[in-house]
Amino acid sequence: MKNVNTVVETVADLAQEAMDKTTKATHQAADTIVEKSDQLRSAEQRLLKETTKYIRDNPLTSVGIAVGVGFILSKWFNNDR
Repeated sequence: MKNVNTVVETVADLAQEAMDKTTKATHQAADTIVEKSDQLRSAEQRLLKETTKYIRDNPLTSVGIAVGVGFILSKWFNNDR
């Protein structure tokens, strides 16, 4: 019976250790996701500011680009084959 109790305690200790490692890894993954999310949000805001500034500084070029992209997309999506 002593051997069975020892085996049960060993298995329980190993299971607890596995749970602890899993919990730590999960928390690290969550922290990394939050950090990357913050980085993406910052990049999005920076790109939006840069794009807005470009459009204000170059309104005619911006309209020309928009018209050109719209024309290409309309040809692409309305392809009569």
